[in-house]
Amino acid sequence: MRRDRPDQELLEDTRAGDADAYGEFFARHAEMVRAYLRKRVGSAELAADLVAETFAAALLAVHRGHAEHVPNGAAWLLGIARNKLIDSYRAARVQDAARTELGLPRVAVDDEELERIDHIAGIEQPVGAALEQLSPQEREAIIERIVRERDYSEIASGLGQAETTIRKRVSRGLMRLRQEMGAQPR
Repeated sequence: MRRDRPDQELLEDTRAGDADAYGEFFARHAEMVRAYLRKRVGSAELAADLVAETFAAALLAVHRGHAEHVPNGAAWLLGIARNKLIDSYRAARVQDAARTELGLPRVAVDDEELERIDHIAGIEQPVGAALEQLSPQEREAIIERIVRERDYSEIASGLGQAETTIRKRVSRGLMRLRQEMGAQPR
């Protein structure tokens, strides 16, 4: 089996039933798609899920005959990945709207995230109880910014808020966390 086959040939062979051809196509482009998504979502786990969805959608497109003219597999996959990313954001907005309407808290913080907050903030004691004392908006802003390492602009865009509002929530939330935990102000 040649390893330098063009993307179009790999996709044609995939449609003809050659699973190894799709494996080669995947191996050639998976890291590029993962890097593209990881940069945009900030979460390795979400990026991995979106990579899987991207390649599954691509495979369906191949078998449905929608990949007959794909000279550049990378560009084609990035288009699919972008659509999956948009779908993911839309689904999150719908979930957030439903959660808000029901008055449910958005973020369920697991132990690993709490430890990471502890480490980043330089605070020795667990912050779980202190986080519960924050407003839901402050808690969400801190988790998105500190734990998930998302940019302020990205958080603001996702929440439909001004960037300055998010910055204030993070700042005030961190100050309140320090107070709740008995730390001296910096």
